[in-house]
Amino acid sequence: MARADAARNADRLLSAARELLSEQGPEVPLDEVAKRAGVGNATLYRHFPTRADLLVAVYADEVDRLVRLGAEADLFTWLGAYVEHVRTKRALAVAATDGPPGRRAELSGRWHQTITDTATALVARAAPQLRPGLTARDLLALATGVALTATDPDSARRLIALVRTGVQR
Repeated sequence: MARADAARNADRLLSAARELLSEQGPEVPLDEVAKRAGVGNATLYRHFPTRADLLVAVYADEVDRLVRLGAEADLFTWLGAYVEHVRTKRALAVAATDGPPGRRAELSGRWHQTITDTATALVARAAPQLRPGLTARDLLALATGVALTATDPDSARRLIALVRTGVQR
């Protein structure tokens, strides 16, 4: 029973942190995370000893969500989700990888590879409808450009639609 309670608390903490990080950004007070999760600070620190540990866990969960969507969605639905991910989670990704030398490269590299692998599988499935020679890295570069320049979700959707038109046969 204790393990189930611990798992539930960890899930509640991650959920509360995800919500508060979206609302307030990476500097959200950890006391607020514990309060929203309905647990004490000691429980928060037992699961996530540092702010960095919590940020890494939340961002890793966001990457996992994006990767799971890739198993279900078509390429352009996933690219839209990727754009929204980059557009809205960039500050979290930077905060999660802050720390000792090498930490950013190791974590970012792992997450980037996972996302690239997902995009590669999606491009392979969609290959008959795509311009010959188009790679996942090409599409990720275009989508990242959309994410960094779009002013709002509608603008991002319009730009991804233009990318789609340009890369399809």
